[in-house]
Amino acid sequence: MVEKNETANADSTMPRGDMCTRTLAMPSDTNPSGDIFGGWLMSQMDIAGGVLASQIAEGRVATVSVDGMTFHRPVYVGDVVCVYGDIDRIGTTSMVLHLEAWVLRRNQPPRIKVTEATFTFVAIDANGRPRPVRKDEASV
Repeated sequence: MVEKNETANADSTMPRGDMCTRTLAMPSDTNPSGDIFGGWLMSQMDIAGGVLASQIAEGRVATVSVDGMTFHRPVYVGDVVCVYGDIDRIGTTSMVLHLEAWVLRRNQPPRIKVTEATFTFVAIDANGRPRPVRKDEASV
């Protein structure tokens, strides 16, 4: 497996990895308390991870698992949600990605880490069966 040895914590001020997606949290994305629904945020991270994983795999991928989902801070309506991704490991047919969601919020510091997790994706062929992932991550 190809591995990267980078660490990040909830108090870091710089996102780990590259920005994969950016979107605006809207009123329709809220839970009954008026905060952004955690499931919506998780789906945004899955979308971002899928973008990165499909670049790495050079094709179709599927989410296999999500580990260590940690919600550090709430997301509010009007926050700009940016999801960053970085490669932890690449195996024969799968890849493990570290994903972080950060927000740009009015009248706050430049960015705030709100959520992070480890997502595993598998490269799949046209029939939905696992296929090899290339090992050269340098071009990603």
